[in-house]
Amino acid sequence: MKIDSSSDAAAAQRYRIGYAFAPKKEQSFIQPSLLDHASQNGIDFVPISITDSSSEEEAAEALIQQGPFHCIIHKLYGHRWNHQLKQYSSKYPQTLILDPPDSIERLHNRVSMLQVVSALKLNSQFNISVSVPKQVVLQNPQSPDSIHNNTNDGLVEFPVIAKPLLANGSAKSHEMYLVFDPKGLQTLLLTNNTTSASTQPILLQQFVNHGEVVFKVYVIGEYVQCVKRSSLPDISERQLTASEGQVLPFSQISNSPQPQEEDEHGLGLAHDPHEMPPSDFVEELARGIRLGLKLNFFNFDVIRDSGNPHSYFVIDINYFPGYAKLPSYEQVLTNFLLALLTTPTQKDHQLEPATTEEEEEEESDHDLLGDEEGGGV
Repeated sequence: MKIDSSSDAAAAQRYRIGYAFAPKKEQSFIQPSLLDHASQNGIDFVPISITDSSSEEEAAEALIQQGPFHCIIHKLYGHRWNHQLKQYSSKYPQTLILDPPDSIERLHNRVSMLQVVSALKLNSQFNISVSVPKQVVLQNPQSPDSIHNNTNDGLVEFPVIAKPLLANGSAKSHEMYLVFDPKGLQTLLLTNNTTSASTQPILLQQFVNHGEVVFKVYVIGEYVQCVKRSSLPDISERQLTASEGQVLPFSQISNSPQPQEEDEHGLGLAHDPHEMPPSDFVEELARGIRLGLKLNFFNFDVIRDSGNPHSYFVIDINYFPGYAKLPSYEQVLTNFLLALLTTPTQKDHQLEPATTEEEEEEESDHDLLGDEEGGGV
């Protein structure tokens, strides 16, 4: 099968976009409104059939047979799927894979995902600092020495957010707790020591008071949208003392009554926590993270220090978030894909199978035979 991308056919050009998602993700993202808008603009979204019953090579061949696609968008993980994409790309190298599995893999580790933030160099005109909260990894959560060494050397101070180091989209990877002191950490690990998850590394990320507000920044290529969401309440020294030994799961925190007056916090905020960050700053931050990660589809969470309005922290990055929540996401995604597929370097390519060495030799022999038979002038 051949998809013509020549300039002569540009007016009638249609683009095949293959997509591969888990059922729940597909249901939320592939909305009729998206399919309709994309179709009106020359884009056909095509579901990729995934089978788990065949061998890796058979599954890869099945993907190849469903192509070619101008582009594949996906949110599937694991060696099997990555192998299928690699084999498909060897057959159709002109197909855009959004995003490359190697780039996505970096977001599966909560330390490596944030390393890009530390390397950023933002324009000094913003007079804003961006960093990552102090954090340490307990490689062996069941070892008392590991806990003592990592929480008593000044690398991190309580309270902390305890979360699995692995961020692979599983239910376990979303289990997070607010831990007020070392005693609470011991309680948490003792509670979990009968499960297989208890042996998995745990990230302790220092909690930063941020006025109960988190800014979620959604990125689709160069498109950036910042929205404001409710977050964990600030913690005063008085509350920290009164919460000795406590461990609170995020679900319990979000359902608990929140103090309404600043005096109850005892904090005295230095700014309005609900004020949106400067849009130019958000766009430059998003651009730096996008280029550093080499990703097009992601969002990241940013908080602002309650005591310093010029100090921001990036606390999490997620691949292919819930874009359907954004207004006009259909237009944004369609415009992004069209911009990619109609660039001079992309639109001039024809999606034909890559030529093997054997095929090249056969074509060469055929050309020579034609010359011998007097095909030339």
